[in-house]
Amino acid sequence: MAWSIADVARMSGVTSRTLRHYDEIGLLPPAGIGGNGHRYYEEADLLRLQQILLMRELDVGLREIRAVLESRTDQVSVLREHHQRLLTERDRLETLARTVGRTIAELEEGRDNNDMVKINRPENLFDGFDPAHLSAAGEAAEAEVRERWPRAWAQAQQSRQTRGAMSAEDVERWQREVTAQMIRMAEFMAAGTPVADPAVQAAVDAQYRFVCRTWSPDAAAYKGMGRHFVDDPQMRANYDAIADGLAVYQRDAMVFYADARLS
Repeated sequence: MAWSIADVARMSGVTSRTLRHYDEIGLLPPAGIGGNGHRYYEEADLLRLQQILLMRELDVGLREIRAVLESRTDQVSVLREHHQRLLTERDRLETLARTVGRTIAELEEGRDNNDMVKINRPENLFDGFDPAHLSAAGEAAEAEVRERWPRAWAQAQQSRQTRGAMSAEDVERWQREVTAQMIRMAEFMAAGTPVADPAVQAAVDAQYRFVCRTWSPDAAAYKGMGRHFVDDPQMRANYDAIADGLAVYQRDAMVFYADARLS
């Protein structure tokens, strides 16, 4: 049985454009091309696409994926390795879910008592966060800016040296601040607070000033960063791992801020 490129796109969630790109680079050639010029895929191709998507979920680059698929490595062994990584990631996300749930419970308890929120064990706020994912998120956002707003990127390049000189303690402090910002935005979203609310915009302003420690995006660049959080699958997963829909909420808050404060 053969499936058209539209069928494969519908089943897998991968766009037809991406499938054509995979064909062009030799990563996933179709089983055949019909007289109408459409690509058709067979079961072996679907299994290959599954492997590609599994490795993409694990942040493996396309070049490395092709090397794995073209090697003579036993596919079952490769899948077992992927399976173990996915189980590890599942455990991390379960820990992350407990972290956010615990934070929400403590915040609600403080709200019910009309008291200032006090976190009993602050270190618990960061259980389950992967510093590598947070660093990758920052690098991906900068790559987006470099491509779309080269002038802003030139400014960012000058400040990169400053960040590169950070000590291990400074890097850890930076990562903790990033995670705290993400949790704070998740709290606003969970409470149904509009992105235009002054409290939300104050949090975005703090985030913008934090970004400005390394470079200062203008309105277009800052809105582009927000859109990248939604458009890039890995970035969106990083945000939505904290709370479903957080990437969109963060983007909308950043766009409102840019229009109001940076334009």
